[in-house]
Amino acid sequence: MKQEIESNELIDRLPPHIKQYIKPQNYEDYTPINQAVWRYVMRKNVDYLSHVAHDSYLEGLQKTGISIDAIPSMYGMNRILKEIGWAAVAVDGFIPPNAFMEFQAYKVLVIASDIRQLENIEYTPAPDIIHEGAGHAPIIASPDYAEYLRRFGEIGAKAITSAHDTEMYEAVRELSILKEAEGTPLDQIDAAEERVLALQNKEVEPSEIALIRNLHWWTVEYGMVGTINNPKIYGAGLLSSIGESEWCMKQEVKKIPYSIQAAYQDFDITKPQPQLYVTPDFAYLQEVLEEFANTMAVRKGGWRGLKKLIGSKQLGTIEISTGLQISGIFTKMIQNEDNEVVYFETEGETALAYREKEVIGHGIRRHNNGFRSPLGKLKGINLAIENMGPRDLQAYNFYDGKPIEFEFESGITVKGMNVTGMRNLGGELMLIQFTECTVTYKNEVLFSPEDGDFDMAVGKEIISAFAGAADYLSFDLTTHAPSNTETVKAVSSESMRALNELYDNVREIREMDIPFENPEATKADIIFKALKDNFPNDWLLPLELYELTQEPKILTHLEELKIKRPEIAHLINGGLLLLEKEITN
Repeated sequence: MKQEIESNELIDRLPPHIKQYIKPQNYEDYTPINQAVWRYVMRKNVDYLSHVAHDSYLEGLQKTGISIDAIPSMYGMNRILKEIGWAAVAVDGFIPPNAFMEFQAYKVLVIASDIRQLENIEYTPAPDIIHEGAGHAPIIASPDYAEYLRRFGEIGAKAITSAHDTEMYEAVRELSILKEAEGTPLDQIDAAEERVLALQNKEVEPSEIALIRNLHWWTVEYGMVGTINNPKIYGAGLLSSIGESEWCMKQEVKKIPYSIQAAYQDFDITKPQPQLYVTPDFAYLQEVLEEFANTMAVRKGGWRGLKKLIGSKQLGTIEISTGLQISGIFTKMIQNEDNEVVYFETEGETALAYREKEVIGHGIRRHNNGFRSPLGKLKGINLAIENMGPRDLQAYNFYDGKPIEFEFESGITVKGMNVTGMRNLGGELMLIQFTECTVTYKNEVLFSPEDGDFDMAVGKEIISAFAGAADYLSFDLTTHAPSNTETVKAVSSESMRALNELYDNVREIREMDIPFENPEATKADIIFKALKDNFPNDWLLPLELYELTQEPKILTHLEELKIKRPEIAHLINGGLLLLEKEITN
């Protein structure tokens, strides 16, 4: 029986367009092998990371309700995360970057509920519950870091994407799914890696989301804190990888002081990172984030911001100097000799908002065929339209119900019947409605009476441009497929079911917590015999058996496995060393 999505106050307040990515965790789908993989990684990590991770890591494991011995449930995590003002939700692998950021802005951790295969126990390019739950969750116990994560989400959710980003997201998602899907032919994985590599090598101007994703990678995922000579790990990608957490501390990995330059350093998700950035403390992360935010269109606006929105071909918003916000898919702009935007257009459903709330009567029903408007000052008039009071408007013949014709400094002319105007909270005009209106620029008709009523946005300039809608309730954002691909759930074979049963039996013996000098020792012998006869290449179960019994014959089997399978010898050695430490202590 499938679980329902566990909710709480923080999850309930999420907007529908990001709620659509939440999936039930379905805890019963985790196999005994999955549980053993979690336990091995967590035992190794906690032992090693206690020396090299930021101080908040071990404390955070307790604060976030994460057990070393069992995969955490969302219900248990949320019950404890609530105490530090956060929540967690399960999703299906990678989700679009803007959606991921928006979850963070609402103080909700996104956790891919699948878990890596035993073959990928050291590292997987796919997000999984080890990476998300054991990597991201513990560090948010640090208040400074938690606030950085939330603020990063707020800023990142506004970053403008590009068509290349969308293609890259789908390619990386497909690669991660194929690598974690049991039995995927090698040629399919190779082809997916080639697609990712080709896109990575494609020379395109990096979008805002690409740059802020770099910052996210080098901090949230692969960040180090402290000094260059004595760095500590805090990035989830390092905390959740028993391979990279050791590799990153070596001299071969270059350590660089963290700065805004990290935004321009690309990364390869399929390989260990050759360099890492070290921040002196978590507060400094916010300084760099704000420095980067000052370069973004959400703060700079202008023609560059609108150009980014046009290039994205996706829903975005501009805000003009009166505070009026126009949300839609932008397709055109006209600039003057100073590159200032003097006219813009959207296509399809468009909505107008003020302070992130839809302007009454100006949603997608009214503007279902796009929106267009000139911007700037009127020719020969020093006073901007938005600053005109009632007497000024009369002086320049702006009478309700009267025909009017006027020209902007750009040369755009508007001729029609002035119906009414709408002002912002500061008393500035921000929207004027005309009927029987014609808008022209040089020899081009930009709007004609056949197009219906003309609503003209009033403002001198674009002060902000960002991804998404100003008021997300203006649009139906939940009818699209979250991705072209879905994660592949392993179909358990009869052989795999038998192996899982053996893992389950060992788990039962361990959880009984009784000495092995009893009838259960005989049961362990039976399990070991079945393991040698039917699954001679499996290494993790004999390691668990040896932990319980310290039988010399099992140790001999493990030593033979190291020779037979040298690629996993270090994993066996790691488990044996950990056991030796536990016995000594």
